[in-house]
Amino acid sequence: MARDLVEGTLADAGLSAEGLDGVDAGLQGLIDKGELAGAVTLVARHGRIVRRSVLGVDDRDTGRPLKTDTLFRIFSMTKPVTAVAMMVLHDRGLWTPEDPVSKFLPSWKNMRVFTGLDANGEPQTVPADHDPTVGELLTHTAGITYGSTDEPLDRLYKAVNIWNSANLAEFAAKIGALPLAYQPGSKWVYSLAMDVQGAIIEALTGQTLADFMHETIFAPLGMVDTGFYAPDDQKHRLARLYRSSTTGPGLKSLDRSPMLGDHLSPPKVPSGGGGLVSTLDDYARFAQMILNRGELGGVRIVSPEAIALMTTNHLSDALINGGYGVGAMAIRPGFGYGFNGAVFTDPVAAGLPVGRGTYEWDGAAGTWFWVDFENDLIFVGMIQRFEISGKMTNAQQFTQKLLADAIVPGA
Repeated sequence: MARDLVEGTLADAGLSAEGLDGVDAGLQGLIDKGELAGAVTLVARHGRIVRRSVLGVDDRDTGRPLKTDTLFRIFSMTKPVTAVAMMVLHDRGLWTPEDPVSKFLPSWKNMRVFTGLDANGEPQTVPADHDPTVGELLTHTAGITYGSTDEPLDRLYKAVNIWNSANLAEFAAKIGALPLAYQPGSKWVYSLAMDVQGAIIEALTGQTLADFMHETIFAPLGMVDTGFYAPDDQKHRLARLYRSSTTGPGLKSLDRSPMLGDHLSPPKVPSGGGGLVSTLDDYARFAQMILNRGELGGVRIVSPEAIALMTTNHLSDALINGGYGVGAMAIRPGFGYGFNGAVFTDPVAAGLPVGRGTYEWDGAAGTWFWVDFENDLIFVGMIQRFEISGKMTNAQQFTQKLLADAIVPGA
């Protein structure tokens, strides 16, 4: 029986109070400078939770406090959850990384690659070398984009209004009807791939993505507050959302999310790439399950082999050495990419003192987590500052550096 995630002492976990205090002080410094309203964090090692920190406030105008059970929009921290949902189906033998996406989504067959616009503004294309595979979809190398820029191809995404679809099947079909941005497997480009995975999950199971995640992940793990929206009787727990000011330092409060709706009602198109709300403890249980190689408290979600496949780098040396991604969405030196999350392939090159093979990702409103297999440690951080280019807090990197100082040698 695999261990559960339980309360413990610093001695149980081999962590020092001084080191953990340093993590809190670093985040408190951002709050004091007005860069964050507040933050909640959780640290666990050897299956023992030794620190939950609640810093700052939820709402700066009213002084409403943050709580450990505050509901946060986790945006792209949804992606690893979708990866686990895919791995459940992989364990059932329903797909392989080599399968073409068109095996499950017929509109993705015989795809073409965008080469530019002609003199009349019409898109020009060439045949794809091969139809995108599921493995490429899981690693952001399938040839699609996020459709969010003013580049010519992204304008095609906007023209078909992909998010105004009746369901995930229609959403994926609209993307499949568009040309690819590049030959599949030739680049790493942050994309809507995890949302398309949601359509595959629904096609394979006959269930909605929300129902499948609840049945196979949330309910078995005791993630009682995680889902695609905050119900009416829980919406008061949803954290206040902020955005970095565009005119100077500080924060601007937002009346609603800049993306993916208000998280107050069931979405027509549940986003496997960014649609979940969750809590600190819920996500910690998910992270501990990954650390336990697919099991928590005697409940197995996926096989150890599935977790190994998900948390192993799948990018070729040629692709990594060629550089890929831009800005906040770049994979930096020392990193690779597993399924729906980044993997530390060389912590020294990354300049961060975590274990080799650490799996991590973050979200658009600043939430972040990592699973460090070598150090038997998880960390979850929740804030609600919607990021804009050039305004990142880098909380993930500095908390990794500070937390390394908390590990007692040999413990």
